[in-house]
Amino acid sequence: MIRPALHILLHFLVPAIVARWAYKDRWKQAWAVMVLTMIVDLDHLWATPIFSPDRCSIGFHPLHTWPAIFFYGLLTAIPASRIAGIGLIIHMVLDAVDCIWMRF
Repeated sequence: MIRPALHILLHFLVPAIVARWAYKDRWKQAWAVMVLTMIVDLDHLWATPIFSPDRCSIGFHPLHTWPAIFFYGLLTAIPASRIAGIGLIIHMVLDAVDCIWMRF
């Protein structure tokens, strides 16, 4: 039960660290946008069961596929969507780390 709790905590903590470092003057706004990108997890609602602690999200859920991740990377190249793109990439990296943690 520690792994899922730590995983959720990191989804708030890592964007906060990145926002403080990269967007010093507006870090709260940047952090809020990055946290709001967790809406990408709505694709879990199409899975049965909705939550499975032993399921790797990457490659399983539609918004966690490699084409989607590529698109999130493209968002970082557009100034108006950069913060959201960074948030989505952070989310995918943390989900990938969780997939690795599952194996241990």
